[in-house]
Amino acid sequence: MSSSFGEVESAEPPSRDLLRTRILPRTRDEALYTRAQAEGLTELQARILAGRLSGYRGELAPLVSPSLRHLEHPERLVDARRAAERIAQAVTEGEHIGILTDYDVDGITSHVVILRTLNELFGVPASRLHSLIGHRINDGYGISLPLVERTLRLSPRPSLVITADCGSSDEPRIQCLKDAGIDVIVTDHHALPLEGPPASAYATINPTREDCDYPDSTIAGCMVAWLVMSLARSVLIEWGALPASTPKLSPWLSYVALGTVADCVSLGGSAANRAVVAHGLTLINRMEAACWRTMAERLGADSVPFDAETLAFQMGPRINARSRLDDPYAALHFMLAADDNVARQHLEVLDADNQSRKAIEAEMTETARVLAMSQLAADAPALVVFLEEGHAGVQGIVASRLVQAFGRPTLVLTRAAAPGMLTGSGRSIEKLHLRDALQRAHELAPEALPRFGGHKGAAGIGLPETHLEMFREAFLRAVSEQLGSRELYPCVFTDGGLAAGQLSLTTLDELERLAPYGREFDAPLFEGDFLVENLRVVGSEGNHLMLELSQGGVAVRAIWFRALTPGEVPAFALGGRLHCAYKLSRNRWKGRESLQLMIEHAEPLAG
Repeated sequence: MSSSFGEVESAEPPSRDLLRTRILPRTRDEALYTRAQAEGLTELQARILAGRLSGYRGELAPLVSPSLRHLEHPERLVDARRAAERIAQAVTEGEHIGILTDYDVDGITSHVVILRTLNELFGVPASRLHSLIGHRINDGYGISLPLVERTLRLSPRPSLVITADCGSSDEPRIQCLKDAGIDVIVTDHHALPLEGPPASAYATINPTREDCDYPDSTIAGCMVAWLVMSLARSVLIEWGALPASTPKLSPWLSYVALGTVADCVSLGGSAANRAVVAHGLTLINRMEAACWRTMAERLGADSVPFDAETLAFQMGPRINARSRLDDPYAALHFMLAADDNVARQHLEVLDADNQSRKAIEAEMTETARVLAMSQLAADAPALVVFLEEGHAGVQGIVASRLVQAFGRPTLVLTRAAAPGMLTGSGRSIEKLHLRDALQRAHELAPEALPRFGGHKGAAGIGLPETHLEMFREAFLRAVSEQLGSRELYPCVFTDGGLAAGQLSLTTLDELERLAPYGREFDAPLFEGDFLVENLRVVGSEGNHLMLELSQGGVAVRAIWFRALTPGEVPAFALGGRLHCAYKLSRNRWKGRESLQLMIEHAEPLAG
């Protein structure tokens, strides 16, 4: 693989200090810290809130005690009533309905919500429902032209298409469907283009619309779909087409929880997201669906109960892996499986894909790290890495790895299916709104960035290969305008230290009462100095460390994943001292629980 941005070998390497990860304390909102304790939270809980919700002045109860009663009525979403009535019309008049969603976890879970609601609650026969999910490599993101062509080839052709997690930036393709006599209802959560909602859509339900009164613009695509389908149920009952006893969509919040966590939307100041994830996890842990049971079986009995991290790091990657490498329908079939045997068969496919994804990711990440060095040496405010032989399905993961390693917003590009075109995925840092930066880059060089979408933390792009350097210059200028002269480096933000006596499961219980944790409400991370009592290299590649550490007479086990490169020797030994950034975790083994530290970063201490 090679880069379009100069020969790496000839560039001066970046300074070691530029690449050194720094352990830094979080900025604490002192007013919130004081208020939280006054309202009955412990000092530690108040510290966690005050480090994540800077400037928050709302009520704490909806965040600390998530509840569905804090959800807003779906009619507050612009166009939701219009969409619900059109869906109700399609149901009552026996129309064929297309369900068109993105291929990632948010899209797949949205698909499940819409499909199960139409079929199981509204009584639409499966023969009248058409699943339309794009292939990441062959079709691309959103309402792509190949998906439009596939829709138009259906017989009978649907007269209504409902999108989820996509569509806001797809006006030309929506116009094609409209011209063919197909109404398109867009349900989405991605930022709208400057010209506003797609003009050809029958309805566009998106909480980021400027004219939308819905109080939470951070909800995931699957939540938007759930709200619209919930309103469609109400309309059908109002019309007398369904009995009032028709079940509500509450059970589907298990899928919404998975999609919300996996799509990395905010779990900070969003009462809605915290409520659906908390409630959804309760539903998931009843293990009533085959997908949850077989996943628990695969992960082992000690994995139950699932938490948000299980969804983020176990279920999400497996479902995403299928769409990253191949056709996404196996993921849909896994989620919909009616019995455990069928679910297991599909999970085998997802697992195999996930292993392949890991291997591809490792190779691409290593190549991307090397190619990034010349840009780091030039102190570029963002990284734009073109992997000529890279796999498009793993761009986002590789970008995330580079953000973690170098502390700079990163775009990773590969060749697209269309000749002469590139496709890319980006991940950002806390202080940069990535989609806004791309919007600015588009304004600076519109021909160099004809297609882009996303939100603050993640985005996708498409551009001509011949305009790559022009795009890079525009993007770096846009990033510089946002960040100014801010110094950039990889860093780990912690919630301070814990006393030796706090290294216990009791403290973990105290922290778990503030769950769920996720994007913009990161799991608590602490720092402290420890004595190394024991250590051994573990893992098939010899890159993890199992440690026994002590502090103030308290001994605790710890695991440090990816502490080493394969074959590397630890930079410290028995009796050495480490300054660690760590999480508290619950180690379950044969029905017993013990505290374990999860090391995120550590530095040997002199002396």
